[in-house]
Amino acid sequence: MSSTSRVTAALSVIAAALLIAGCTSTPGSTAPTSSTEPSSPAAPGQGADDDIEGAVLDDGRMFAVVTQGSSTCVPQVSDVSAEGQTVAVTLADVSEDQVCTADHAPRASIGALPEGVDPTKDITLQITYGELSDDVDLDGDPRRTGAPGSATEYAPSAGWVDDGMLVLLTWGSSSCPPVVESVEGSGAEGTATFSTDDTQVCTMDMAPRGTLIAFDETTVDDDDFTLTLVGGGLDGTVVVRG
Repeated sequence: MSSTSRVTAALSVIAAALLIAGCTSTPGSTAPTSSTEPSSPAAPGQGADDDIEGAVLDDGRMFAVVTQGSSTCVPQVSDVSAEGQTVAVTLADVSEDQVCTADHAPRASIGALPEGVDPTKDITLQITYGELSDDVDLDGDPRRTGAPGSATEYAPSAGWVDDGMLVLLTWGSSSCPPVVESVEGSGAEGTATFSTDDTQVCTMDMAPRGTLIAFDETTVDDDDFTLTLVGGGLDGTVVVRG
């Protein structure tokens, strides 16, 4: 598995915003999130499960950090640096004035591994999020061929963050993240079906989107697991790495 401790919750949604029409592909970054159920977001590490999880994605170029809190107020990776295989990651809320839903769910924040880190070897993420800090140990995998700092191929990728829970990395409009309609899985295979809404308006950026997908951990085998993506313009298969 990707880390020493695991989260046990449902899937997360990165963002939802109404901006300008069109979902074309031009480079960009994840946009701030908003909510239709405003509330005051809890401060990091207060009144929440402080466990932090992680995964290596994009064949070794990217990583995900999973925290707990409002599903519509996903913290952003604000700073990343590395010394050898130890990567210091700082997370920050988008804005103190941001309104958030009052739910409490795992959220996936996506960042790029610094150049010089070897994704085929074990990596330690040292996470700082407000007053909260934690270390996340990620297993090396010799099958990873993407070097941090190299150009991405914009292909979907996924990694396990818990027993039965994975984070899926996709690329597209930051304001139109994938929305999971249903999930089913057994053994080393699973299927995630996404909603398709051709009328949705989207920003014209190309950003990494992290979506958490949970299976019944008693029915799936995380070794060499293949995830089939259906709908939402994501049709294809992804081998989920540990």
